[in-house]
Amino acid sequence: MPFHLPSTSLPPFLPPFLPSLSLSPFLSSRYAEHWKRRLASVPVTDVAVIIKTNCDSDLPSEDYIFISDALPEDKELRAHLQKKRLEAVLEDQQKERVDQTFSRRCLFCDGVFTGNRSLIFQHMLDTHSFCVGNPDNLVFVGEYIDLLHHKLENLQCLYCGRTFKDRVVLREHMRKKQHRKINPNNCEYDRFYVINYLEPGKRWEEVLAENDREIVNSDNEWDGWLGSSPLIFCLFCKHSNVSIEAVLDHMKCCHRFDLKKQLTDLGLLDCYAQIKVINFIRRQVYCRKCINCQQLMSTDKELLMHMGFKGHFSLPSDHSVWNQPQYFFPTYENDALLCHLFTTDDTS
Repeated sequence: MPFHLPSTSLPPFLPPFLPSLSLSPFLSSRYAEHWKRRLASVPVTDVAVIIKTNCDSDLPSEDYIFISDALPEDKELRAHLQKKRLEAVLEDQQKERVDQTFSRRCLFCDGVFTGNRSLIFQHMLDTHSFCVGNPDNLVFVGEYIDLLHHKLENLQCLYCGRTFKDRVVLREHMRKKQHRKINPNNCEYDRFYVINYLEPGKRWEEVLAENDREIVNSDNEWDGWLGSSPLIFCLFCKHSNVSIEAVLDHMKCCHRFDLKKQLTDLGLLDCYAQIKVINFIRRQVYCRKCINCQQLMSTDKELLMHMGFKGHFSLPSDHSVWNQPQYFFPTYENDALLCHLFTTDDTS
């Protein structure tokens, strides 16, 4: 989005394109401070695109300055701030997942749930048919529940936002209208869903539509639910097995790659680190690049020979090579290996 910059001075205000960054106020201020320093130190024409208006008319011509992610410097800055925001959100989410001091009262009854945050959401789903999505997709859960409590205390429907005269009328409205759910079009809730930090432009209701469905308590619904176990593929070749132990043994015997030992020795038993490592290796092998030195090979066979001969069936010592937000996303859809992450109990 453009902003008008007089030719005689720098703008004493924040550019109106800042809200489109979807950054926190702190990161938005860092974005503005960066450009404030840059525009004070170099001519604006060195870092921005100048567009003249009314060039083909008798009307006065004005200069408009465009600063957007089309500029390499701006794109790099946005990517850096996005990464910082993502890292901070994931750190908060991890703390919430292991926090056993969490305690909140149910939105619809007097039940109080202490310990793992998933307990209250499972209760509200099973008892009150109220679903906000998978708890693993949530962050800032305490603030989220407090916000919903505040709305109900003010007799406001959580879905349509209408206000009612008392609790009885509100409860009947939400029951009859099937409004015991969150309105996906209400952006007020977006900051509580991690997907909004991982993939800009993809809002949380898409995750809800993909991963959640109405659960009907019927024995017939569960017939054949388990089905067959998915195949787990080796990280380096086409070998597969339904047993994670068999696949891990194959990688140790055929590729001299002990995934569990590699992760343990490097202290990478955090679930996010394991996801990044697995997706990193998948991506490197798919691109025929050595996972250790990143050398590009022409064939899969040549890649395996190089890694075996050089002893490169090991993770690089520089963690920054794989510790990047892009590796939160799998190379292959439904990668079953990601369902078998290790814990500290597995390595004891």
